[in-house]
Amino acid sequence: MATGLAKGLNGKRAAFGDGRKIIWGPWSKEIFQGNPQIARPGDEGKSNIQWIDFYKGHRQYNKMNAKRTHWVWNYDFKATPGRFFLSFDEIEFAENCGHGFAVIEPNVPWHKTVAPNKDWGKPRYQAVADRLRADGWDVVQFSHGRDRLRNVRVVTTPTFRHAAAALSRAALAILPEGGLHHAAAALHIPAVVIFGGFIPPAVTGYAMHNNLTGGAEACGSLSRCQHCRDALDNISVDEVCSALAG
Repeated sequence: MATGLAKGLNGKRAAFGDGRKIIWGPWSKEIFQGNPQIARPGDEGKSNIQWIDFYKGHRQYNKMNAKRTHWVWNYDFKATPGRFFLSFDEIEFAENCGHGFAVIEPNVPWHKTVAPNKDWGKPRYQAVADRLRADGWDVVQFSHGRDRLRNVRVVTTPTFRHAAAALSRAALAILPEGGLHHAAAALHIPAVVIFGGFIPPAVTGYAMHNNLTGGAEACGSLSRCQHCRDALDNISVDEVCSALAG
């Protein structure tokens, strides 16, 4: 999302921080690699930067509630598709992955407490993969996370950038809300994105994608939530496959 905020600054580079210090999170160096629109730590004194109040622990799209049990979403924020600047080696890696395939990713950030609220379920992703294969699709999953699907082609991606490079060759993707769905938007890849009831597509979704919520309002619960479980259960395999066909 930060790379989307960095676009259109009339020649200036985005300085993500508090107005004094550029603050990068653990993934910033990898995601921002090669991006000439973003200032690096150490560039604070440069004249061609524009400060943007957006960094780890201080995002524009949410804030913690007083009890620190839920995210409160800022519906005035709307994610803009970002940009990836792939290196020659990454482009070459992508070319070796083939093209025109369907990417399917069942994994969510299992290390986070919100994971159960974003997990549509491996069996449902497997059912979608099986239907795609029956329709003649080359179905690809990246080598990431604990849930591995059967009878799909696994592409080994050493880093997130390799995954993004491979994704750039896809014809479509089925993904949970998260890093890969933002990458798909940045790479202009059509996708069906499983949102459920945790985070609203009105804030972090993209118009180019089919964003499925199960009819729920986003609650932002940081712990296992029945509301989020019900929302995910309301998204059927048929609905996802219909969204792909549409």
